[in-house]
Amino acid sequence: MQSIDIIRLSEKQKQQLIILKRKTGIENWNVLCRWALCMSLADPTVPPKEDIPSDSNVEMTWKTFSGEFSELYLTLLKEAYRKFAKTDGDTELSTFVKIHLNRGINLYSKSL
Repeated sequence: MQSIDIIRLSEKQKQQLIILKRKTGIENWNVLCRWALCMSLADPTVPPKEDIPSDSNVEMTWKTFSGEFSELYLTLLKEAYRKFAKTDGDTELSTFVKIHLNRGINLYSKSL
């Protein structure tokens, strides 16, 4: 299975996270992104495929994104990806993460 090296965010996601940082008081992008990813993975539906640009200056390594629970996040992602790949084998793991992160950031932004 593929690996995830770098998480890059779109400008829209960056702007949403800036607002979330202000509303929650949470200063770190990676913490907000982890929560957003979990919110999306908790939804049993598959997020819509869309072309999400990596056009902001916000990026983080997988290690920074996942922190001390790297193995846990990777296991959750791989299990969700395995189920997803049965219906769509053309999507790479990095794209799968990107669409889940996008949906999660949108959900998180709307929840506050």
